[in-house]
Amino acid sequence: MGMKIRIGFGLGTRSKVNDSETLGGLAQGLEQLGFDSLWFSERVAGTGLDPIVAMSWVAARTEKLKFGPSVMVVPGRNPVLIAKAIASLDRVSNGRVLPAFGLGAVNLGEHQAFGVDREDRSPWFNEALPLMRRLWEEDSVSHSGPRFQLQDVRVKPKPIQEPLDIWLGGIAPSELKRVGRLGDGWLPSFCTADDVAEAIPQIDEHSELAGKQVIDREHFGALLVYTVDGSLPEQIIRAIQNRRPTIKADQIIVQGRENLPVRIKEFIDAGASKFVLMPYVEPDDWDLELNRLAEETLHLQN
Repeated sequence: MGMKIRIGFGLGTRSKVNDSETLGGLAQGLEQLGFDSLWFSERVAGTGLDPIVAMSWVAARTEKLKFGPSVMVVPGRNPVLIAKAIASLDRVSNGRVLPAFGLGAVNLGEHQAFGVDREDRSPWFNEALPLMRRLWEEDSVSHSGPRFQLQDVRVKPKPIQEPLDIWLGGIAPSELKRVGRLGDGWLPSFCTADDVAEAIPQIDEHSELAGKQVIDREHFGALLVYTVDGSLPEQIIRAIQNRRPTIKADQIIVQGRENLPVRIKEFIDAGASKFVLMPYVEPDDWDLELNRLAEETLHLQN
């Protein structure tokens, strides 16, 4: 038995897909073609929609397509209310939500939007995440921590998925530690297949140190950014130099969708099996793009 390979599609923080017609057409197109899922990046100052709103819209317009935030920012948000919203989404979609959480962009404007200091993000996340898991799984929750004090708090209705798996991103050492200690799945971005191969044993080690089961082998993934026209724009090169100074941009960005299968296979060999494909610049014609992307990549699903 090989791993279940699943291929989803992602919209970035600068996505222009923010009207009902385009989003509805995109979601239905992905579903008809057989893509696994649709993911929404979160950036308050970005042109993309709020993920909870966008996911609700997709839940209503589709029947099989899964969806998730890539990733939803936790610091600055009330974990009880996030738990309620995600559980509600799982209910109305008949169990199709894929919760993925992160710390948010290192950006003053975003920190201000969430009302949280940069150094407060990690402690907030580390307390909020286990709390959300308990709220989904336990009938009533009491908790006393530095940020949140709860006495017999209930979140109903419970999610349909039991358990609701929590996906985390990031490839920095502190992030891999968090994935191992708190996550059920890993969906990093701006990484190479070698990064994945090196990170999986580290994540396992953190799980073992925390006394929890290692992550399911089917729950390692990657978000892959590609350019539709095969180019490598100067601004991507700069963005990658800022994020990963030791790595060349073409090791991260796939130049042209026809080069995605080779890259995906490298990641599969490294242990990943869940993929989110994201165009760096969105196409003018979504139907054409999705059909071409399906032709290039969906034969890899099994």
